[in-house]
Formats: sequence, C-alpha cells, structure tokens
Amino acid sequence: MIDPTRPHGPRILAVVNQKGGVGKTTTTINLGAALAEAGQKVLLVDLDPQGNASTGLGIDHAHRGVTTYDFIVGDATPEEAIQNTSFENLAIIAATTDLSSADIELISNEKRSYLLRDALRQTAMDAFAFDYILIDCPPSLNILTVNAMVSAHGALVPLQSEFFALEGLSQLMLTIREIRDTANPNLRIEGVVLTMYDSRNNLSQQVETDARDNLGELVYQTVIPRNVRLSEAPSFATPVLNYDTASKGSTAYRALAQELLSRDKKRIRG
Repeated sequence: MIDPTRPHGPRILAVVNQKGGVGKTTTTINLGAALAEAGQKVLLVDLDPQGNASTGLGIDHAHRGVTTYDFIVGDATPEEAIQNTSFENLAIIAATTDLSSADIELISNEKRSYLLRDALRQTAMDAFAFDYILIDCPPSLNILTVNAMVSAHGALVPLQSEFFALEGLSQLMLTIREIRDTANPNLRIEGVVLTMYDSRNNLSQQVETDARDNLGELVYQTVIPRNVRLSEAPSFATPVLNYDTASKGSTAYRALAQELLSRDKKRIRG
C-alpha cells in the first residue's frame, strides 16, 4: 500500500546495454555529474562487478568496505553504503568484484529480482532526498541487470555509433518487455543516446539515421561525440565536466542532462 505521507521519491534510471564498450559507464558518470551540476541531487549505483563507475568517481578500493552487494542483500543501511564524491550533489554506492558471484549466491532467494528495488525504496532512503538515481548496469542481461530494470522507472540505452549497433537492441527490447509484463509494469524506455559519434564518419551518420527511423523520438537529439578528453577523464578519477569543463564531451553531457530534465517536465505535465 502506498504511504501518502512519504515524499515522492527519486526518478530511477537503469543505464543499460548488454554489449560492453558502448559508453555505458561514461554516460552514467557524466550524465550524473551534469544533472548534479544543474542542481539535482543524484545517487549513482554501481552495479557492475568491474567497479569502473566507482573508480571513475575517485572511490579507491580502500574505501569500498561497504558495497552495492552489501546494500542489496540488506547487510548495509543506506547511511553505511552511500558515499559522497568530490563532485557536489553526486553520491555513489560503490562496487567490487563481490558482485560477480551474485548470480550464484542469489539463486535460492525467492525475491532475488526485487532486492535492489526494495533496498532503494526503503524508508531510510527518504532522508537523502535524491532527485535521480542512475544505475550503471553490467554488460550482460544477468540477475543484476534484471534487478536494475525491476527497480527503475526507465531504461536509458547508450548506443554506440557502429555497424550492428541496432542488432543488439532487439534482445534488450524483448527483456524490457518481459520485465514490464512480469515484474515492473511501470518500466519504459527512457531514451536512446548515440555515443562515440563521429560526424565526419559516414557510418556514424548512417547509424543515427537508422536509429531515428526505427526508434523515432526515443532517440535523444543530443549525441555524444568521440572525444579525447572524455576518454582521458576516468584515468584522473573524475567526470569530464571536472577534467575539462569546456570540452565537447562536457558540452554534450550537459545538453543530454537538459534534454532529460525537459522530457521529465513534459512527462509530469502530461
């Protein structure tokens, strides 16, 4: 039963694509930073056992005593799991390779697909007053990705501007439909963002045309360019907005954040 006295709660987005190397973690970090810069209070949940989002936001392994795994299985409270980053308004629940064994360890748990949803919607989360929660999913459609999509209001899909990019989307769409039918009727595709885009490259332009023809308004107007600064920033453990605030990558993620906020305002009004 819905408690009318509870605050509205954050908008939860799963950043998901079962293919690796499509700019998923880069998008989670930098979209989170751009939303935070725009005055939104943002939590990033690192659900990838590689922990690259945690590393990219400056959380070294010595400071990952409490992890996403502890949080989702109920061994850690939000206060114990959530860490501030050096970027104002941006917090994180960090990941380690503990998550690698989640498929095996959670198999006997009858609520295994709902653990993250329940953890994110517990009343103890209200005190943090987050506006957005972004979940960085692993590059596979495993139990962790299912947990993310069962938790989320929307799936945000980074799509690399390369040949066969749209081929992999069909399986993801089927998974989203299945989760909507069985576990989370509110799940929708938030949007598709083209990443690693090179306007000088005919292939990038063709992928964009195909994506817009097939997916229409689901595809964000903003495209994320191939950008040296964007690829350098993670090795300095900071979002590109910090690393080079005037770079094309920073400009693109700020534009994506504004487009996402604008869509959300229209959705609320509509």
